[in-house]
Amino acid sequence: MTSSTYNPYENAQAQFDRVAEIIGLDYATRQLLRQPMKEYHFTIPVRMDDGSTRIFNGYRVKHNDARGPAKGGIRFHPEETADTVRALSMWMTWKCAVVDIPLGGGKGGVICDPRQLSEGEQERLCRGWVRQIAWDVGPVIDVPAPDVMTNAKHMLWMLDEFETIHGGRYPGFITGKPVEMGGSLGRTEATGYGVVYTIREALEGMGIDIQNTSASIQGCGNVAQYAAQLYQELGGHIVSIACWDHADQMAYSYANEEGLDARELPNITDRYGCIDKSKALDMGCKVQSCDAWIEQDVDILIPAAMENQINLANVDKISKKVKIIAEGANGPVNTQADKIIRNSGIFVIPDFLANAGGVTCSYFEQVQSNANYYWEKDEVLQKLDQKMTSAFRAVRDLAARGNLYTRDAAYVISINRVAHAAKMRGWV
Repeated sequence: MTSSTYNPYENAQAQFDRVAEIIGLDYATRQLLRQPMKEYHFTIPVRMDDGSTRIFNGYRVKHNDARGPAKGGIRFHPEETADTVRALSMWMTWKCAVVDIPLGGGKGGVICDPRQLSEGEQERLCRGWVRQIAWDVGPVIDVPAPDVMTNAKHMLWMLDEFETIHGGRYPGFITGKPVEMGGSLGRTEATGYGVVYTIREALEGMGIDIQNTSASIQGCGNVAQYAAQLYQELGGHIVSIACWDHADQMAYSYANEEGLDARELPNITDRYGCIDKSKALDMGCKVQSCDAWIEQDVDILIPAAMENQINLANVDKISKKVKIIAEGANGPVNTQADKIIRNSGIFVIPDFLANAGGVTCSYFEQVQSNANYYWEKDEVLQKLDQKMTSAFRAVRDLAARGNLYTRDAAYVISINRVAHAAKMRGWV
Protein backbone atom coordinates (compact mmCIF):
# COMPACT_ATOMS: atom_id res chain seq x y z
CA MET A 1 0.00 0.00 0.00
CA THR A 2 3.06 2.27 0.05
CA SER A 3 5.22 3.47 -2.79
CA SER A 4 8.92 2.64 -2.89
CA THR A 5 9.64 6.10 -4.37
CA TYR A 6 7.95 7.97 -1.54
CA ASN A 7 10.18 9.28 1.24
CA PRO A 8 8.17 10.31 4.33
CA TYR A 9 11.09 12.20 5.88
CA GLU A 10 11.47 14.38 2.79
CA ASN A 11 7.70 14.95 2.92
CA ALA A 12 7.89 15.98 6.59
CA GLN A 13 10.81 18.33 5.90
CA ALA A 14 9.03 19.88 2.93
CA GLN A 15 5.99 20.59 5.10
CA PHE A 16 8.22 22.16 7.74
CA ASP A 17 10.21 24.24 5.24
CA ARG A 18 7.04 25.70 3.77
CA VAL A 19 5.81 26.98 7.12
CA ALA A 20 9.25 28.03 8.35
CA GLU A 21 9.29 30.37 5.35
CA ILE A 22 5.78 31.67 6.14
CA ILE A 23 6.68 32.59 9.73
CA GLY A 24 10.19 33.81 8.89
CA LEU A 25 12.03 31.37 11.13
CA ASP A 26 15.73 32.17 11.49
CA TYR A 27 18.32 29.87 9.92
CA ALA A 28 19.68 28.32 13.14
CA THR A 29 16.21 27.42 14.40
CA ARG A 30 15.30 25.94 11.02
CA GLN A 31 18.40 23.76 11.11
CA LEU A 32 17.62 22.64 14.64
CA LEU A 33 13.99 21.74 13.96
CA ARG A 34 14.17 20.20 10.48
CA GLN A 35 16.24 17.21 11.64
CA PRO A 36 16.34 14.87 14.67
CA MET A 37 18.44 15.75 17.70
CA LYS A 38 19.48 12.12 18.26
CA GLU A 39 19.21 8.81 16.42
CA TYR A 40 19.86 5.26 17.57
CA HIS A 41 20.27 2.43 15.07
CA PHE A 42 20.94 -1.01 16.48
CA THR A 43 20.73 -4.74 15.85
CA ILE A 44 18.62 -7.08 17.97
CA PRO A 45 19.64 -10.76 18.07
CA VAL A 46 16.62 -12.99 18.75
CA ARG A 47 16.65 -16.71 19.47
CA MET A 48 13.90 -18.22 17.33
CA ASP A 49 11.68 -21.11 18.33
CA ASP A 50 13.58 -23.50 16.05
CA GLY A 51 16.85 -22.74 17.84
CA SER A 52 18.29 -20.46 15.14
CA THR A 53 19.15 -16.81 15.69
CA ARG A 54 17.79 -13.94 13.59
CA ILE A 55 19.14 -10.41 13.61
CA PHE A 56 16.56 -7.61 13.47
CA ASN A 57 17.26 -3.93 12.85
CA GLY A 58 15.81 -1.51 15.38
CA TYR A 59 15.56 2.28 15.68
CA ARG A 60 14.80 5.03 18.15
CA VAL A 61 14.82 8.63 16.94
CA LYS A 62 14.40 11.70 19.16
CA HIS A 63 13.40 14.67 17.05
CA ASN A 64 13.11 17.37 19.71
CA ASP A 65 12.58 17.56 23.47
CA ALA A 66 12.56 21.32 24.07
CA ARG A 67 9.01 21.17 25.47
CA GLY A 68 9.44 17.98 27.50
CA PRO A 69 10.46 14.30 27.30
CA ALA A 70 10.25 12.81 23.82
CA LYS A 71 7.10 10.78 23.17
CA GLY A 72 6.30 8.36 20.39
CA GLY A 73 5.31 4.85 19.47
CA ILE A 74 7.25 1.78 18.37
CA ARG A 75 6.31 0.20 15.05
CA PHE A 76 6.84 -3.40 14.04
CA HIS A 77 6.63 -3.42 10.26
CA PRO A 78 8.43 -5.27 7.44
CA GLU A 79 8.74 -2.01 5.45
CA GLU A 80 10.08 0.09 8.31
CA THR A 81 12.93 2.43 7.39
CA ALA A 82 15.09 4.96 9.18
CA ASP A 83 13.47 7.75 7.18
CA THR A 84 9.99 6.62 8.19
CA VAL A 85 11.01 6.75 11.85
CA ARG A 86 12.64 10.16 11.36
CA ALA A 87 9.47 11.54 9.77
CA LEU A 88 7.21 10.10 12.44
CA SER A 89 9.38 11.50 15.23
CA MET A 90 9.18 14.93 13.62
CA TRP A 91 5.40 14.72 13.26
CA MET A 92 5.20 13.70 16.93
CA THR A 93 6.94 16.94 17.93
CA TRP A 94 4.32 18.98 16.09
CA LYS A 95 1.50 16.74 17.35
CA CYS A 96 2.41 17.25 21.00
CA ALA A 97 2.82 20.98 20.43
CA VAL A 98 -0.48 21.52 18.59
CA VAL A 99 -2.49 20.02 21.47
CA ASP A 100 -0.22 21.86 23.92
CA ILE A 101 1.04 18.99 26.05
CA PRO A 102 4.53 19.22 27.62
CA LEU A 103 6.22 16.56 25.52
CA GLY A 104 8.53 16.40 22.52
CA GLY A 105 8.69 14.05 19.57
CA GLY A 106 10.26 10.62 19.26
CA LYS A 107 9.62 7.36 17.42
CA GLY A 108 10.87 3.81 17.34
CA GLY A 109 10.64 0.81 15.10
CA VAL A 110 11.82 -2.65 14.20
CA ILE A 111 12.00 -4.10 10.70
CA CYS A 112 9.94 -7.25 11.17
CA ASP A 113 6.58 -8.83 10.46
CA PRO A 114 5.03 -9.87 13.78
CA ARG A 115 2.41 -11.84 11.86
CA GLN A 116 5.22 -14.26 10.99
CA LEU A 117 6.58 -14.49 14.56
CA SER A 118 5.35 -16.64 17.43
CA GLU A 119 4.36 -14.98 20.69
CA GLY A 120 7.61 -16.12 22.29
CA GLU A 121 9.66 -14.68 19.44
CA GLN A 122 7.78 -11.39 19.72
CA GLU A 123 8.47 -11.23 23.46
CA ARG A 124 12.18 -11.84 22.96
CA LEU A 125 12.23 -9.15 20.26
CA CYS A 126 10.52 -6.64 22.57
CA ARG A 127 12.95 -7.35 25.39
CA GLY A 128 15.88 -7.16 22.98
CA TRP A 129 14.74 -3.73 21.75
CA VAL A 130 14.69 -2.42 25.32
CA ARG A 131 18.10 -3.88 26.16
CA GLN A 132 19.65 -1.93 23.29
CA ILE A 133 18.13 1.42 24.29
CA ALA A 134 17.42 1.11 28.04
CA TRP A 135 19.76 3.91 29.13
CA ASP A 136 18.50 6.42 26.55
CA VAL A 137 14.77 6.16 27.30
CA GLY A 138 12.73 6.53 30.48
CA PRO A 139 9.93 8.47 32.22
CA VAL A 140 11.80 11.79 32.15
CA ILE A 141 13.79 11.23 28.93
CA ASP A 142 11.84 9.47 26.20
CA VAL A 143 8.55 7.61 26.63
CA PRO A 144 7.59 4.92 24.06
CA ALA A 145 4.10 3.65 23.22
CA PRO A 146 2.38 1.23 20.81
CA ASP A 147 2.11 1.94 17.11
CA VAL A 148 1.52 -0.10 13.96
CA MET A 149 1.38 -3.85 14.80
CA THR A 150 2.39 -3.39 18.43
CA ASN A 151 -0.01 -3.62 21.36
CA ALA A 152 -0.44 -3.53 25.15
CA LYS A 153 1.19 -6.93 25.62
CA HIS A 154 4.31 -5.76 23.77
CA MET A 155 4.43 -2.64 25.97
CA LEU A 156 4.21 -4.70 29.15
CA TRP A 157 7.08 -6.96 28.07
CA MET A 158 9.12 -3.83 27.35
CA LEU A 159 8.20 -2.31 30.72
CA ASP A 160 9.18 -5.49 32.54
CA GLU A 161 12.56 -5.57 30.79
CA PHE A 162 13.18 -1.89 31.52
CA GLU A 163 12.31 -2.33 35.20
CA THR A 164 14.48 -5.44 35.45
CA ILE A 165 17.47 -3.55 34.03
CA HIS A 166 16.96 -0.50 36.26
CA GLY A 167 15.94 -2.38 39.41
CA GLY A 168 12.73 -0.57 40.25
CA ARG A 169 9.13 0.16 39.26
CA TYR A 170 8.78 2.79 36.54
CA PRO A 171 5.25 2.52 35.06
CA GLY A 172 5.65 5.95 33.49
CA PHE A 173 8.41 4.63 31.23
CA ILE A 174 5.95 3.44 28.61
CA THR A 175 2.30 4.01 27.74
CA GLY A 176 -0.34 1.89 26.07
CA LYS A 177 0.00 -0.69 28.86
CA PRO A 178 -2.82 -3.03 29.93
CA VAL A 179 -5.20 -1.18 32.25
CA GLU A 180 -4.52 -3.72 35.01
CA MET A 181 -0.82 -2.83 34.89
CA GLY A 182 -0.91 0.95 34.88
CA GLY A 183 -2.59 1.68 31.56
CA SER A 184 -5.23 4.38 31.24
CA LEU A 185 -8.90 3.78 30.71
CA GLY A 186 -9.92 5.30 27.37
CA ARG A 187 -6.47 4.88 25.80
CA THR A 188 -7.66 2.22 23.35
CA GLU A 189 -10.36 4.50 21.98
CA ALA A 190 -8.42 7.75 22.20
CA THR A 191 -6.91 8.17 18.72
CA GLY A 192 -10.05 7.17 16.83
CA TYR A 193 -12.29 9.20 19.11
CA GLY A 194 -9.98 12.21 18.69
CA VAL A 195 -10.38 11.99 14.91
CA VAL A 196 -14.15 12.14 15.27
CA TYR A 197 -14.06 14.98 17.82
CA THR A 198 -12.30 17.08 15.18
CA ILE A 199 -14.74 15.98 12.47
CA ARG A 200 -17.63 16.94 14.73
CA GLU A 201 -16.16 20.40 15.26
CA ALA A 202 -15.44 20.88 11.54
CA LEU A 203 -19.00 19.93 10.57
CA GLU A 204 -20.42 22.22 13.24
CA GLY A 205 -18.38 25.10 11.82
CA MET A 206 -19.80 24.32 8.37
CA GLY A 207 -23.35 24.23 9.71
CA ILE A 208 -23.74 20.55 8.74
CA ASP A 209 -25.55 18.00 10.92
CA ILE A 210 -23.32 14.94 11.35
CA GLN A 211 -26.43 12.75 11.06
CA ASN A 212 -26.76 13.85 7.44
CA THR A 213 -23.22 12.82 6.49
CA SER A 214 -21.50 9.73 5.11
CA ALA A 215 -17.90 8.58 5.33
CA SER A 216 -15.39 6.24 3.74
CA ILE A 217 -12.50 4.93 5.81
CA GLN A 218 -9.14 3.45 4.91
CA GLY A 219 -7.78 1.05 7.50
CA CYS A 220 -9.45 -1.28 9.97
CA GLY A 221 -7.03 -1.19 12.87
CA ASN A 222 -7.53 0.40 16.25
CA VAL A 223 -7.79 3.99 14.99
CA ALA A 224 -10.21 3.23 12.18
CA GLN A 225 -12.46 0.96 14.23
CA TYR A 226 -12.96 3.39 17.10
CA ALA A 227 -13.37 6.34 14.73
CA ALA A 228 -16.04 4.36 12.89
CA GLN A 229 -17.81 3.44 16.11
CA LEU A 230 -18.00 6.97 17.51
CA TYR A 231 -18.89 8.46 14.12
CA GLN A 232 -21.76 5.98 13.85
CA GLU A 233 -22.88 6.68 17.44
CA LEU A 234 -23.12 10.37 16.56
CA GLY A 235 -25.36 9.49 13.60
CA GLY A 236 -22.88 9.24 10.72
CA HIS A 237 -23.27 6.72 7.90
CA ILE A 238 -20.25 4.55 6.90
CA VAL A 239 -20.42 3.25 3.34
CA SER A 240 -16.92 1.84 2.76
CA ILE A 241 -13.86 0.63 4.60
CA ALA A 242 -10.57 -0.54 3.10
CA CYS A 243 -7.79 -2.64 4.55
CA TRP A 244 -4.93 -5.00 3.81
CA ASP A 245 -5.69 -8.67 3.22
CA HIS A 246 -2.84 -10.70 4.68
CA ALA A 247 -3.87 -13.92 2.93
CA ASP A 248 -3.96 -12.36 -0.54
CA GLN A 249 -1.13 -9.89 0.14
CA MET A 250 -3.14 -7.00 -1.28
CA ALA A 251 -5.69 -4.43 -0.18
CA TYR A 252 -9.44 -4.38 -0.78
CA SER A 253 -12.28 -1.98 -0.15
CA TYR A 254 -15.51 -3.28 1.35
CA ALA A 255 -18.58 -1.23 0.47
CA ASN A 256 -22.24 -1.30 1.40
CA GLU A 257 -24.48 1.54 0.25
CA GLU A 258 -26.96 0.72 3.00
CA GLY A 259 -24.22 1.26 5.55
CA LEU A 260 -21.61 -0.75 7.39
CA ASP A 261 -22.25 -1.46 11.06
CA ALA A 262 -19.13 -0.30 12.90
CA ARG A 263 -20.08 -2.44 15.90
CA GLU A 264 -19.49 -5.56 13.78
CA LEU A 265 -15.97 -4.61 12.64
CA PRO A 266 -14.16 -6.24 15.60
CA ASN A 267 -15.96 -9.50 14.80
CA ILE A 268 -14.65 -9.66 11.22
CA THR A 269 -11.15 -8.24 11.78
CA ASP A 270 -8.00 -9.88 13.12
CA ARG A 271 -5.66 -8.24 15.64
CA TYR A 272 -3.59 -6.72 12.83
CA GLY A 273 -6.55 -4.90 11.27
CA CYS A 274 -7.16 -7.33 8.38
CA ILE A 275 -10.79 -8.01 7.48
CA ASP A 276 -11.91 -11.59 6.85
CA LYS A 277 -13.24 -11.39 3.29
CA SER A 278 -15.79 -14.18 3.72
CA LYS A 279 -17.23 -12.56 6.85
CA ALA A 280 -17.45 -9.22 5.06
CA LEU A 281 -19.38 -10.86 2.24
CA ASP A 282 -21.73 -12.40 4.81
CA MET A 283 -22.41 -8.86 6.07
CA GLY A 284 -23.55 -7.86 2.59
CA CYS A 285 -20.41 -6.01 1.56
CA LYS A 286 -19.16 -5.72 -2.00
CA VAL A 287 -15.45 -6.43 -2.43
CA GLN A 288 -13.82 -3.69 -4.50
CA SER A 289 -10.32 -2.59 -5.54
CA CYS A 290 -7.96 -1.11 -2.97
CA ASP A 291 -8.49 2.48 -4.12
CA ALA A 292 -12.29 2.24 -4.24
CA TRP A 293 -12.54 3.75 -0.74
CA ILE A 294 -11.27 7.07 -2.08
CA GLU A 295 -13.77 7.13 -4.95
CA GLN A 296 -16.91 6.86 -2.80
CA ASP A 297 -19.56 9.57 -3.13
CA VAL A 298 -19.31 10.60 0.54
CA ASP A 299 -18.92 13.74 2.64
CA ILE A 300 -15.90 12.60 4.65
CA LEU A 301 -12.75 10.63 3.86
CA ILE A 302 -10.78 9.18 6.77
CA PRO A 303 -7.40 7.74 5.71
CA ALA A 304 -6.43 5.81 8.85
CA ALA A 305 -3.90 3.26 7.57
CA MET A 306 -0.38 4.17 6.43
CA GLU A 307 1.51 7.10 4.90
CA ASN A 308 1.34 8.08 1.21
CA GLN A 309 -2.16 6.70 0.60
CA ILE A 310 -3.48 9.79 -1.18
CA ASN A 311 -1.05 10.67 -3.96
CA LEU A 312 -0.87 11.81 -7.57
CA ALA A 313 -2.09 8.40 -8.75
CA ASN A 314 -5.45 8.66 -7.00
CA VAL A 315 -6.07 12.21 -5.78
CA ASP A 316 -8.16 12.97 -8.88
CA LYS A 317 -10.48 10.11 -7.96
CA ILE A 318 -11.79 11.93 -4.89
CA SER A 319 -15.51 12.63 -5.28
CA LYS A 320 -16.66 16.23 -5.74
CA LYS A 321 -19.04 15.62 -2.83
CA VAL A 322 -16.19 15.24 -0.30
CA LYS A 323 -16.12 18.14 2.15
CA ILE A 324 -13.63 16.90 4.77
CA ILE A 325 -10.49 14.78 4.80
CA ALA A 326 -9.61 13.79 8.37
CA GLU A 327 -6.13 12.29 8.45
CA GLY A 328 -6.30 9.48 10.99
CA ALA A 329 -2.98 8.05 9.77
CA ASN A 330 0.41 9.76 9.88
CA GLY A 331 1.35 11.36 6.56
CA PRO A 332 -1.44 9.78 4.47
CA VAL A 333 -1.35 12.60 1.88
CA ASN A 334 1.92 13.25 0.06
CA THR A 335 3.07 16.76 -0.79
CA GLN A 336 2.16 16.59 -4.49
CA ALA A 337 -1.41 15.47 -3.78
CA ASP A 338 -1.68 18.01 -0.97
CA LYS A 339 -1.03 20.84 -3.44
CA ILE A 340 -4.08 19.71 -5.41
CA ILE A 341 -6.26 19.23 -2.34
CA ARG A 342 -5.41 22.66 -0.90
CA ASN A 343 -6.92 24.24 -4.03
CA SER A 344 -9.99 21.99 -4.10
CA GLY A 345 -12.03 23.56 -1.33
CA ILE A 346 -11.89 20.39 0.77
CA PHE A 347 -11.42 21.07 4.49
CA VAL A 348 -8.37 19.08 5.62
CA ILE A 349 -7.86 18.13 9.26
CA PRO A 350 -4.11 17.45 9.20
CA ASP A 351 -2.71 14.25 10.67
CA PHE A 352 -0.83 15.71 13.60
CA LEU A 353 -4.04 17.40 14.77
CA ALA A 354 -6.64 14.79 13.75
CA ASN A 355 -4.86 11.82 15.32
CA ALA A 356 -3.40 13.63 18.33
CA GLY A 357 -5.94 11.97 20.62
CA GLY A 358 -3.60 9.00 21.03
CA VAL A 359 -0.61 10.94 22.29
CA THR A 360 -2.87 13.15 24.40
CA CYS A 361 -4.25 10.12 26.21
CA SER A 362 -0.74 8.66 26.39
CA TYR A 363 0.24 11.84 28.21
CA PHE A 364 -2.70 11.31 30.56
CA GLU A 365 -1.48 7.74 31.16
CA GLN A 366 2.05 8.95 31.83
CA VAL A 367 0.76 11.51 34.36
CA GLN A 368 -1.36 8.87 36.09
CA SER A 369 1.45 6.30 36.16
CA ASN A 370 3.97 8.75 37.56
CA ALA A 371 1.49 9.86 40.24
CA ASN A 372 0.24 6.30 40.89
CA TYR A 373 -3.32 7.66 40.79
CA TYR A 374 -5.82 6.69 38.10
CA TRP A 375 -8.88 8.42 36.65
CA GLU A 376 -12.25 7.00 35.66
CA LYS A 377 -12.93 6.51 31.94
CA ASP A 378 -15.48 9.31 31.69
CA GLU A 379 -12.96 11.75 33.15
CA VAL A 380 -10.28 10.64 30.68
CA LEU A 381 -12.56 11.01 27.65
CA GLN A 382 -13.87 14.35 28.88
CA LYS A 383 -10.34 15.70 29.24
CA LEU A 384 -9.49 14.27 25.80
CA ASP A 385 -12.51 15.97 24.19
CA GLN A 386 -11.58 19.28 25.80
CA LYS A 387 -7.97 19.09 24.58
CA MET A 388 -8.87 18.06 21.03
CA THR A 389 -11.66 20.62 20.73
CA SER A 390 -9.48 23.44 22.02
CA ALA A 391 -6.65 22.51 19.65
CA PHE A 392 -8.98 22.22 16.66
CA ARG A 393 -10.61 25.58 17.31
CA ALA A 394 -7.24 27.30 17.66
CA VAL A 395 -6.15 25.91 14.27
CA ARG A 396 -9.46 26.70 12.58
CA ASP A 397 -9.50 30.27 13.93
CA LEU A 398 -5.91 30.96 12.88
CA ALA A 399 -6.61 29.53 9.41
CA ALA A 400 -9.61 31.84 9.04
CA ARG A 401 -7.87 34.87 10.51
CA GLY A 402 -4.71 34.47 8.45
CA ASN A 403 -6.34 33.04 5.31
CA LEU A 404 -4.18 29.92 5.75
CA TYR A 405 -4.60 26.33 4.68
CA THR A 406 -5.50 24.32 7.79
CA ARG A 407 -2.32 22.23 7.60
CA ASP A 408 -0.23 25.40 7.46
CA ALA A 409 -2.15 26.93 10.37
CA ALA A 410 -1.55 23.84 12.51
CA TYR A 411 2.15 23.94 11.65
CA VAL A 412 2.39 27.64 12.47
CA ILE A 413 1.04 27.00 15.97
CA SER A 414 3.24 23.94 16.56
CA ILE A 415 6.49 25.27 15.13
CA ASN A 416 6.14 28.58 16.95
CA ARG A 417 5.61 26.76 20.26
CA VAL A 418 8.63 24.50 19.80
CA ALA A 419 10.84 27.30 18.47
CA HIS A 420 9.89 29.48 21.43
CA ALA A 421 10.81 26.70 23.88
CA ALA A 422 14.16 26.17 22.16
CA LYS A 423 14.90 29.91 22.28
CA MET A 424 13.88 30.13 25.95
CA ARG A 425 16.33 27.32 26.73
CA GLY A 426 19.09 29.22 24.93
CA TRP A 427 19.56 26.55 22.26
CA VAL A 428 19.28 28.99 19.37
